[in-house]
This record gives sequence, C-alpha cells and structure tokens, in this order.
Amino acid sequence: MASSSSFHLCVLFVYAILVNVPTTCYGDHDHHVALFVFGDSLSDPGNNNYINTIARANFRPYGETFFKYPTGRFSDGRLITDFIAEYAKLPLIPPYKQPGNHHFINGANFASGGAGALVETNQGLVIDLKTQLRYFKHVERLLRQRLGDKDAKKLLSRAVYFFSIGSNDCMSPFLSNSSFFQSYSREEYVEMVNGNLTAVIKEIYKKGGRKFGFLNLPPWGCVPIVRALKPGNSSECWEEANALVKLHNYALSQVLQKLESQHKGFIYSISDFYTSVRERMDNPSRYGFKEGKSACCGGGLYRGISSCGGKRGIKEYQLCHNPSEYLFFDSAHPSEMANQQFAKLMWSGTPNITWPYNLKALFQI
Repeated sequence: MASSSSFHLCVLFVYAILVNVPTTCYGDHDHHVALFVFGDSLSDPGNNNYINTIARANFRPYGETFFKYPTGRFSDGRLITDFIAEYAKLPLIPPYKQPGNHHFINGANFASGGAGALVETNQGLVIDLKTQLRYFKHVERLLRQRLGDKDAKKLLSRAVYFFSIGSNDCMSPFLSNSSFFQSYSREEYVEMVNGNLTAVIKEIYKKGGRKFGFLNLPPWGCVPIVRALKPGNSSECWEEANALVKLHNYALSQVLQKLESQHKGFIYSISDFYTSVRERMDNPSRYGFKEGKSACCGGGLYRGISSCGGKRGIKEYQLCHNPSEYLFFDSAHPSEMANQQFAKLMWSGTPNITWPYNLKALFQI
C-alpha cells in the first residue's frame, strides 16, 4: 500500500498536470538517484547559450554526430555526463538555464563552458562555480517546496554530485600571458582553486549531499590548443602546464581523502582523467582512434586554434571527415567517441583508474 507521503505526492502530480507544472510521483521510486552536475565545458550541455558570452558551441559542426544539430555542447555529440546519465537510466539532464526547465527530480546541470573554481577565471563570460552553487541552492529550495522536506532530503542524500572543474583555472595563466605566478607560487594558486572547490562541496554536504564524483585534470600541456600556443611551437607538450596540472591533481586527491575522514557519510569517486587522456594521445590506435594529438575541427598547428565553426572571430577552420577517428573534436574538447570511453571508465572502471568507488557503485549505494 502506498504511504501517505506517496499519496500526497501523486495528488500533487495530478494538480501539476492541471496547472502545467512538470513533476513526478517521487515517493513511488525508492531507488531513484538524481544527478547534479557542476563544472566547465566538459559537462556544459548548453547553459552558455543563455548568457552573454563568446564561449559557446551552439553552431555547426558541433552536435552533428548524435543530435544532428548544435545543442551548445562542446563536442560533436554527447558529453561524459550524458553517457553517465544513460548508464544510470536517467534522461539527458538539460541545461539549468534552459527556459522552461523546472523539473529537477532527475537532477540538474549547472556547468558552464569556460568556468572555473575561481570567480576571476573568465569573469563576466561564464557561470562560475560559486554561482553554480547558488543555482543549486535554488533547486534545493524548489525540491523541498514540491516534495516536502522528507522526500527532498531523501532525493538529495541519494543523489550523485558530479564535478569537472579546475581546467580553466589552471590554464588561464598560460593561455593569457598572465603574470599571475609573479604574485603567487604555483602551490598557493592550486590551494586557492581547491579551496574554492572544497567550500562548494561542504555547502552541498550541508544540504544533504553525500555522494560525489570527480574527474581530475587532463594533461593540458599536450592538448591541441596549448600545444599550438606553446612558445617555440615545437611538437612537444608544454610540460610547465602539465606540472601545474599534476600539482592540482595531487592536491585534489588529498582534499578528497580529508573530506572523507572529516565528514560522516561522505563518499566519492575520482577518475584519473590525466592518465586516460595521455594513454589515448600516445597510443590512439589501441583505443580505436586514428589521431590522438590533432583536433578534428580547428585551425593552425594541431588544429589548435579555437576557430571550429568560424564563429569566434576567426572564420577559417578545417574539419575532418569522421570525428570518431579523433580523440579531440575541437582544439580543447574530446570527441563523442572519446567521451563515451571516459564515461565508461568513470562508470565501471577498476581502482587503478577510478577509485575508491566507481560511479556505478555510487549510484547503487
């Protein structure tokens, strides 16, 4: 027999149909696990379409492999988080900023292309992590209003909170000729980035969040956009950039272990994105790619100039015939084929690549 709470929610559902408010009989789904996404362009399904920015991907050839039209995703098709939603038997989580998107039973995606953990990273052009947290708190209030405190608490505690953040923070000093490191040591800078991330995680924990998934940072010094801008334009990776990434990744792993030890019920999954990307760069054919260093879409050396689609100030660009043969779709973002591989590693990867839990385990706990 349904509980009174479930009955109340189903009555609410009938009422919602009458007033055209999307909702669901959440109380009937005891094992429902929502997905909340925070991050940058690796996870942005189109939030940047709705803000005043040049950091957009809402034009062709983006999106053509799967959606057949540009959605705002920085890829030829689906993102890592799209595949994770599929594996978790959830629908694609739409952009939080999308008009009419008020149905958050399955979660929400706040990610914004170009965003960082630091407010100063691409300030004024992105939805920074602090603002993404503010949006989440708004969703949390809405869920409590719609479901009641008991069922909202259940949803929030069972949900998985996914983060892909830090890349723009770590790369902006290299891509913008910044003198930032004249004011801060690299260790101090990494501490600031991870400090902001930690503060957001703690706020979500206060709201009931317990299960967190993370990608560490890829070898940005080897990504086409950074290779193309490296002083001297040699074929080697920009190891100074990779050194900062490694410093960040080590600090992030320490932060997560500390959070786990200090916060009851806090569990997490972190995937070694650095190693996963580097292996595919160095041995593309082993993973089904023909090209691991140059992008499918872009201009210049390694197609590392961010001109894919010709809408970012530079009209000239080259486009490959088959994006699935490339590790990178554009100068900074993986192809759908690569995103699917990375998502599988996060979902069911073994502890040598995804630890201490994989995402499948987090969704089942």
